[in-house]
Amino acid sequence: MSRGGGLFRSTAVFGAMTLLSRLAGFARDVIQARLFGAGSLVDAFTVAYQVPNYLRRIFAEGSFASAFVPVLSELRQKGDAAALKSFADHVAGALCAVLLVVTGLGMLAAPWIATPMAPGFAAEPGKLELTTEMLRIVFPYIFFISMTALAGGVLNSFQRFALPALTPVLHNLTLIAAMLWLASRLDRPIMALAWGVLAAGALQMALLWPALRRYGLFPRLRLDFRHPGVRRVFSLMLPTLFSSSVAQLNLIVGTIFASLLAEGSRAYLYYSDRLVELPLGLFGVALGTVILPHLSRRHADTDAAGFSASLDWGLRTVLLGAVPAALGLLFLAEPLVATIYQRGEFSAEAARMTAMSLSAMSLAIPAFMLSKVLAPAFYSRQDTKTPMRAAIITVVLNISLMTAIVTPLWRYGVYGAHAGIALATALAGIGNAFLLWRYLRRDGVWTAAPGWGRVLLRIAVAGVAMVAVLIALRIGPWDWRALHGATRWLWLALVIAAGAGTYAVALLAFGWRPRELRHSD
Repeated sequence: MSRGGGLFRSTAVFGAMTLLSRLAGFARDVIQARLFGAGSLVDAFTVAYQVPNYLRRIFAEGSFASAFVPVLSELRQKGDAAALKSFADHVAGALCAVLLVVTGLGMLAAPWIATPMAPGFAAEPGKLELTTEMLRIVFPYIFFISMTALAGGVLNSFQRFALPALTPVLHNLTLIAAMLWLASRLDRPIMALAWGVLAAGALQMALLWPALRRYGLFPRLRLDFRHPGVRRVFSLMLPTLFSSSVAQLNLIVGTIFASLLAEGSRAYLYYSDRLVELPLGLFGVALGTVILPHLSRRHADTDAAGFSASLDWGLRTVLLGAVPAALGLLFLAEPLVATIYQRGEFSAEAARMTAMSLSAMSLAIPAFMLSKVLAPAFYSRQDTKTPMRAAIITVVLNISLMTAIVTPLWRYGVYGAHAGIALATALAGIGNAFLLWRYLRRDGVWTAAPGWGRVLLRIAVAGVAMVAVLIALRIGPWDWRALHGATRWLWLALVIAAGAGTYAVALLAFGWRPRELRHSD
């Protein structure tokens, strides 16, 4: 099998590790929903947690990775081991220094960060103060996870994807341990989530950094902002501050709007987003992570044809997984949410509200996944300004849509107004993918290979067949709401298997073959 054929193998490895992480994440969410439900306590935590998660997109696997990995790959292609080690040492030192300053300022400014993030929380006594306190605890997480991302970027450039993809499992297991062991020992059990996030970040860094010794790149922190490699990475990072974190920016806008709505609105959006993240991580993030160093090498080798072919393969492959994922979440939203979350403090009403936002958000899953593959096509060529333009347009679009959709729902007290936030975010995500695609076509970077019409037709027909089966099983002579416990889980598993099986059989019947997943240069 060709070197390019390894793209699917690497994606499969990354996806398998991500699946373990997502399963651990679901276990974490189930425990969280059972212990804390979807009320004001979870609202406060999700807002506090979102701030370091947004910064993570800048200093970790977002802006930093999109600038660091292409430069690292280029140096590796030149074969200068001393220059490569000097680059890693100086970038690590500069990143560490910046993160320490950002972390310290963030902890000091926590009250002034929490207030604009959730202005509606001030109306409920103690809610904003709780958010601020948790924000101070979780803020150092950004330091640990960003240094972890640096190590992950190095390993990915050596086509070692399993260990970096496995670290989120440790994150989720740490949070589970915090809820099961620490929560009952605290006066305010919800604080266990914040302490768990902090501990998870430290443990992830401790797991990944030693792995760099194998490649002779365990960093010795050296601080020199004038180092050419540092200046190059930071100059590439600046335009990506918007582009690589557009989804997080849109979520922050949604958080601000959600804080003005009914209690629990932010929690409903959080739980629905967690379900969307499952297919996004398995297909979109996995493929985007694997394809970035590959495209960077093609660009460094001035192989324009190979670059276009690899990108074309990535887009076709991600669509194969994106469409059934979107349809499955859309047509099984309520059974999924009720089966996974509805127990303990998480009521049937919370399940219905979460399902509403999940249905709206699922519409954009193909766009979200395509963006994960389209964006590396720019970053691998060290073009960070074009995605920035797309991101700015997308954020403006999201704010406009959210204002137009959510404001009247909020003013007239419409039931489920939070779903309008999810819908606006979805439409903005579709807009972002369209802009990235359009810019690539305009610049001639990607030329569609023959057969795209056939590919789209197969996916459409298979999707229709899948939907028909899902609808038939949902409205059959049985009522899934009357099922409980293991019986409901079994019913859901059988329905998902039937839908996925129908999709696969329909693809095969219309001429698709598994060998199309292989890509050769």
